[in-house]
Amino acid sequence: MTPGNLRESIGNSLYRQIGRANGQVQSHRSLPVDILESETTYQVVFDAPDAEPTDIEVRYLEGTVKIRIERFRQYRDGYEMRFPGRGMELTGSAELPADAIVEPDAGEATLTETGTLRITIPKGSREEEPTAEKTADSSTDTDPASHSSSPSGSSEPSGELAVDEQ
Repeated sequence: MTPGNLRESIGNSLYRQIGRANGQVQSHRSLPVDILESETTYQVVFDAPDAEPTDIEVRYLEGTVKIRIERFRQYRDGYEMRFPGRGMELTGSAELPADAIVEPDAGEATLTETGTLRITIPKGSREEEPTAEKTADSSTDTDPASHSSSPSGSSEPSGELAVDEQ
């Protein structure tokens, strides 16, 4: 092996290791988020570059919107991976205002062509208190994460949203 080849080999190895470390940092850092509010809805916006709708999981639990993205890195013929710097598993969360009353089951999640994930959650009204019958129905739910108690003692629905492509 010539000294030039040895330098190139060491340089490539270091470059790959730096790229992997950068990807790990991305995987452990929460994605930036915008929370918008209109008179009737909240909109939570995340950047989800290079993700497909099937790569994204959106959940609402106790006033917080949580997302998880598991992207796939496509291999391209004729190209070698030199710097694997993008995280493949990304997460993010957004806490809605403490006084927010929402209808998470009516929420919608949309992924745009440019990789923006928009989660729209309609506001609920304060007059809507769950009836005894609704509470009984929710207690028979087999998924313990699908409902949670809110500070007022009422049952606040939570769950997962499907992501549509725009």
